[in-house]
Amino acid sequence: MHRDKTPRIARLLERRARGEDGHEPAFIEGTSGRCRTWQGLAHAAAAWTAQRRRLLRSGSGPVALVVSDPLELIGCVLGGLASGVPVAPVDAALTPAELAQRLGALGAQTVVTDGQATADLIGALDPRAAIWRARGDNLDMLQRSRSRLRQPPLDAALVITSSGTTGAPKVIPLGAHQLVATAQSIAAHHQLERGDRGYSPLPLFHINGVVVGVLSTLVSGASLIVDRKFSARDFWCKVGEHGATWLNLVPGPLAVLAGATPPTHGQRRQVRFARSASAPLPPAVLRRFEATCGVSVLETYGMTEAASQITANPLEPTKRRVGSVGCPVDIEVRVVDEDGRCLSQGSVGEVQMRGRRVIPAYWSRERGGTYPALGPDGWLATGDLGHSDTDGFVHLAGRADDVINRSGEKLHPREVEDVLLADPGISAAVVVRRAHHVLGEEPVAVVVAGVAGRDNPEDRDDVVARLNARCTTELSRWKRPVEIIVLDSLPAGATGKVQRSRVRALLETRSHAA
Repeated sequence: MHRDKTPRIARLLERRARGEDGHEPAFIEGTSGRCRTWQGLAHAAAAWTAQRRRLLRSGSGPVALVVSDPLELIGCVLGGLASGVPVAPVDAALTPAELAQRLGALGAQTVVTDGQATADLIGALDPRAAIWRARGDNLDMLQRSRSRLRQPPLDAALVITSSGTTGAPKVIPLGAHQLVATAQSIAAHHQLERGDRGYSPLPLFHINGVVVGVLSTLVSGASLIVDRKFSARDFWCKVGEHGATWLNLVPGPLAVLAGATPPTHGQRRQVRFARSASAPLPPAVLRRFEATCGVSVLETYGMTEAASQITANPLEPTKRRVGSVGCPVDIEVRVVDEDGRCLSQGSVGEVQMRGRRVIPAYWSRERGGTYPALGPDGWLATGDLGHSDTDGFVHLAGRADDVINRSGEKLHPREVEDVLLADPGISAAVVVRRAHHVLGEEPVAVVVAGVAGRDNPEDRDDVVARLNARCTTELSRWKRPVEIIVLDSLPAGATGKVQRSRVRALLETRSHAA
């Protein structure tokens, strides 16, 4: 993967800073109204460029961005991309154990943060790390690197760690050319221009927030309202107050808004569309949202491996297809059977993609560098099931594995199961998905306490309370099981492997019986 010697993002940022909108708000924090201009962001990028050698000195891994303030994080992302320093945005709300695991997976020996408490935590987790603080246009070193850890080579502009949809968490390196090309494709498809202003409450440590939000804004010269989290209570007030012309959302918030107080005519009159991504949007939710809010929904589909957008419905509302994630946009998509043979239209199989915007390889410190992401024929398996219709619209049918998709957050059951099984009183544990009318899916844990064949007098309520406490300590809120059920045994196959489908069926039976 080739990184530009003169980063194109630096040129784009400088062009915006010198333009007539250079002093105008480019990114606005929705709650406080604070903003950053293109000129201010160009100054932040200059600070990154000035410190480039020192930032890269501690190792070849990416610089981890553990930054909670969205405006500061935008400055760090653009600063890294403009200076040629590989950056990896990380959720600042991770538990200490999760944060240590994430930094280890990234091989990050340099960390940038925006708060002293986070800096102290990182220093305690890794006393050898180089720690920097970002404050507006400045970048200051708080702790010098004392690391001597050798890292495998990493050639990337942006690194995203994702649990993915086909297995264990992956480290996904993206080049500047992939990011800019995708942002330009999105801006062109959505017809974004200088007068547009997006609204996005999506996290900036995900590919959607970075590319669909920040970089499409950069390449189009538009502006963007960002928020730390979604809130239905004041959502439409912010949209109207800041003059948003399009919304960047996922199915969960759309479902909430569909059942909430509708916006006034003044609040919605400028909004051209609400973009939906990250997970399939149920047609009933789409229709309720449009009927309640008076804003049309543009459903799309993307993956980190493609730098976000893969397919999208047409911008013209009358040409969109409810229940479909749209047609491929500047990328090839096919549907294949288990043997890799292309299926006819209407036949359900695995969705695969190919193109210049698709990564050729993943990265792993444990594996000593990169390993292939593509199959022998150059196609990447998405792990999604679906079909295409006669007009080329893609329809997703579900997951090809057991990943739980909670309002766009993709949770691998094993991460939760490992936490549960760390309790010495638990002999077996399985986490499965359960349908939820707003979030799409939610995790439910089923465990076996004690040892089979022995008398286990421990009260089940005590077991559940102890496991809930463990999950609260070791897992982010969205990863915690919404219910923990204690059983005497789990259904298993001939080899002893727990059969998740039978566990899900058991939960459905219990639900109907209740």
